[in-house]
Amino acid sequence: MADPRFFSRLGPITLGQIASLTGVEIQRGPADFKVYDVAALDRAEFEHLSFFDNVKYREQFKVSRAGACFIDPMHVNDAPAGMSLLVTKAPYKAFAQASQLLYPDVWGDPKIAETARIHSDAKIGKGCLIEDYVVIGEGAEIGEGSWIEPHAVIGRHVTIGSKCRVGPHSSLSHCIVGSHTRFYPGTRIGQDGFGFAIDPANGHVKVPQLGRVLIGDHVEVGANTCIDRGSGPDTEIGDGVWIDNLVQIAHNVKIGRGAIIVSQVGISGSTEIGPFAVLAGQAGVAGHLKIGKGARIAAKSGILRDIEDGAEVMGYPALPLRQFMRQIAMLNQMSAKKGGDKS
Repeated sequence: MADPRFFSRLGPITLGQIASLTGVEIQRGPADFKVYDVAALDRAEFEHLSFFDNVKYREQFKVSRAGACFIDPMHVNDAPAGMSLLVTKAPYKAFAQASQLLYPDVWGDPKIAETARIHSDAKIGKGCLIEDYVVIGEGAEIGEGSWIEPHAVIGRHVTIGSKCRVGPHSSLSHCIVGSHTRFYPGTRIGQDGFGFAIDPANGHVKVPQLGRVLIGDHVEVGANTCIDRGSGPDTEIGDGVWIDNLVQIAHNVKIGRGAIIVSQVGISGSTEIGPFAVLAGQAGVAGHLKIGKGARIAAKSGILRDIEDGAEVMGYPALPLRQFMRQIAMLNQMSAKKGGDKS
């Protein structure tokens, strides 16, 4: 249950409202049953809504006191008596949608703080909230209903769409941003890419970075993540991309729609990430590569070659997942045998 000092809850909401929003089937329980909050299976009470989608928690589900629960059809027979059942093939997604209904985003009232420094040539859309010590440069455009939090810096001629949110102490330059996109605290967008010509004799020579960062709609960029502008071509982040905290995206990278980039991933320059690919935590990707549509890169993997559509890889250098696991099993067997010989 959420701490009311930090989170504002609406409600109650009925199962009928939930079913209408999420498109699930009420298989057991009255449509007018009211839920007041969301909770995990082991903490839920009768007025709470929960979800079950991982067999690891089957025993918790069987004894849960939740009044209503999203579940997969295969688990209906495991449900405790008296629990209302909302049946769907995607319990967690439906739970997320219902949670948003109970805990919608809360935006402050539109205003421009007296301490904000906004260039006279900048354009601020209707209904924006511009907080203390924000700096907005010449020719910048902020779309309607956007929220720029304290100490954020929006550079010259940056364009931000409607209903965007820029977190405190973030800086955006050389970029064009779509609508409904969020930058968490401390993000750095549009800074120079790491481009230079190597000259050990006379010192390295910087290559001017003359591209932009193009970011689509409904993108999330995590705290302290850095996205460099292109060197000539643009760096491009597609619609619906989710980027975690502490990610480095180099110049000219192109990330396809709906991709997921988890914390501490590093993507080198001019690499292309296909739509709906997933890069797990601390994966590293060399430059000028192509990661296919829907590919899945395991945590701490090192990508040194192109990865085909739908592939699952792991390790350093990354190998197909099954091959990597066979190698690990073989090494374990060899190690156990060697230890046995010594004894």
